[in-house]
Amino acid sequence: MLVRDAVAEWAAAHTDDLVAWRHHLHRNPELSHREVRTTEFVVGVLRGAGLDPVVLPGGTGLVVDLGPVSGPTVALRADLDALPVREETGLPFASETDGVMHACGHDVHTAALLGATLALAALPELPGRIRVLFQPAEEVMTGALAAVEAGVMTGVDRIFMLHVSPQLRTGTIGVASGSATSSSDAIGIRFTGPGGHSSRPHDTGDLVYAIGLVATGLPGLLTRRIDPLNAGVLVWGQVEAGYAANVIPTAGLLRGTLRLGNRQAWNDAPDLVNELVDALLAPTGVGHELDYARGVPPVVNDAESVSIARHVADEVIGADSFVPLTQAGAGEDFAYYLDHAPGALVSLGVWDGEGEPTGVHRGTFRADDAALPVGVRVYAGLALEALARLRV
Repeated sequence: MLVRDAVAEWAAAHTDDLVAWRHHLHRNPELSHREVRTTEFVVGVLRGAGLDPVVLPGGTGLVVDLGPVSGPTVALRADLDALPVREETGLPFASETDGVMHACGHDVHTAALLGATLALAALPELPGRIRVLFQPAEEVMTGALAAVEAGVMTGVDRIFMLHVSPQLRTGTIGVASGSATSSSDAIGIRFTGPGGHSSRPHDTGDLVYAIGLVATGLPGLLTRRIDPLNAGVLVWGQVEAGYAANVIPTAGLLRGTLRLGNRQAWNDAPDLVNELVDALLAPTGVGHELDYARGVPPVVNDAESVSIARHVADEVIGADSFVPLTQAGAGEDFAYYLDHAPGALVSLGVWDGEGEPTGVHRGTFRADDAALPVGVRVYAGLALEALARLRV
């Protein structure tokens, strides 16, 4: 029997387990860095199968190795945390924690990777080591860095992750060539001035006018200083200033997010933003303090990993199951693993084809349980095909 057929048989025989795991996780979501019960649940399933998972130093998240100690190593990653979102699906397995929900499909990722781990462990032998990582705190973009610091990428030659996509039909996967996600940084600017009467803006620093200059000028100037092919988008989400129509205020706040599609543009962005804000405000007499908070760089899928994913789609799922994707605007801390080994973010279709797809990070988000055995086969197929190519 072919290895891929053995994995497919395992997935088919254990579909009820996969669904039960996913429903348990969905009912019991936990926020970032608080995934204690989730970690205990995953550890329990793995130990019940005779495996020896190791909990990460922070107390949440875990890693387990399969296969021989020597030879090439491929890593598979899923994320554990949920979002501070109130569920509105009405599903029978809806969240039982008020205001917390698996609205980004991490329950699907975890259940599918659990299944793939057990399916791979049941094979007579593996062509190399497979490191399985259940990562905490993806939603706050700190879990990957902590996992890297804990040594999970030591010796890893290639790494893959799955992420649900409600825009793709169940039974398909999608991959972007090159940049798959955007960077995600937060910008906060506090403005200060002497204030004054609105009839005499020339005698003071017109703080609201200055905020307007930055709010409209900075996004435009970034498009003139960054290659348009790499430029992303700066969107403001908070503007605060003043309390009366005839008073020029003494303080104000502008906050937003900057997303870029290229690693070099991300590297250059803090200095460039600082330069442009200084230039915009120089004539106004308004002071400012810039808080540029690094988020995550873009995820960049390397060509060989994309080729592996396409092969898995064709050989493991079937014809017409591979969907080429373009770069997404969201951020993903999986990018930090790619500083240590090449790899790819693979999108897993979870739309059952009924009604309109429901987007992630919403209380109405739904994922098709039928995607779970597909996820098992894809996770396992990515690891096995990558190991086969590494051994050539």
